[in-house]
Amino acid sequence: MTSEDPEIVGRTPSWVRLLARGALLRCPACGSGHLFRRWITMAERCPRCGLRFARIEGHWIGAIGINTIVSFGAFLLTTVVGLIATFPDFPVLPLILLNVAVAVIVPLVFYPFSRTVWTGLDIAMRPLEPHEVDWTQVKA
Repeated sequence: MTSEDPEIVGRTPSWVRLLARGALLRCPACGSGHLFRRWITMAERCPRCGLRFARIEGHWIGAIGINTIVSFGAFLLTTVVGLIATFPDFPVLPLILLNVAVAVIVPLVFYPFSRTVWTGLDIAMRPLEPHEVDWTQVKA
């Protein structure tokens, strides 16, 4: 079966909905919550629709990439804003401590979001197959 089968045409959410659900830590396919047992421990499957989040081997490499990009972006923004705000006398130690804090905290805080957003992006790029989701559990 392909993603053009009548069974799933019109059921796979739009790109916007997939990304919005991912940004809200929800299943991109059905919108269900409760995907994490702890902050960094994600369930293997959606408790509502049964979507297996790691759809292919190496799936989470994309989430790591997103997390890295956001973390480096926050680090760069902190550095630039800190340097501009303190120009011309740069307080080196406070800027270093601030950047170290950003470099440690942002990846940990953003980690679950990167996983759900990446799953949404993956579904947008490789649409769901009929066997991947139990559509009887998903409201139209």
